[in-house]
Amino acid sequence: MNSHRRSLLGMLAALPVLAPLAAHAATRVQVYKSPTCGCCGAWVDHLRAAGFTVDVTETDDTRSVVKKLGMPDHLAGCHSAVVDGYVLEGHVPAADVKRLLASKPQAIGLAVPGMPVGSPGMEQGGQKQAYQVVLVDRRGGESVFASYR
Repeated sequence: MNSHRRSLLGMLAALPVLAPLAAHAATRVQVYKSPTCGCCGAWVDHLRAAGFTVDVTETDDTRSVVKKLGMPDHLAGCHSAVVDGYVLEGHVPAADVKRLLASKPQAIGLAVPGMPVGSPGMEQGGQKQAYQVVLVDRRGGESVFASYR
């Protein structure tokens, strides 16, 4: 067997190992946040710890970002993000983002309204508020995607 053929076979053998890494590397999240918001930075850290690649754009006008991305105003949080065409609004847990990407619903995205204590980026010791992650469909309909007690 010539060296060219061995190299080709070696590359083909590596594909099953590299394919999941390439798919994972493609999971890039673009975050829009205020430059002065610490909880937004903590949420970015939460996403990175869960394996996402995160790019951050700081803006003093987060409301215009929400409007541009098509998320209803009443679901606006303190930061917005886009991942694979979906909008993430507020402190959405990384596990729910992964479930969204795996299920691929026809939706605008996910939102965690307000800033519930205990949500990712809003940790305060053992304190936790109950909250819901809301799925917003393409027609503006809303349903509960996940609940946290």
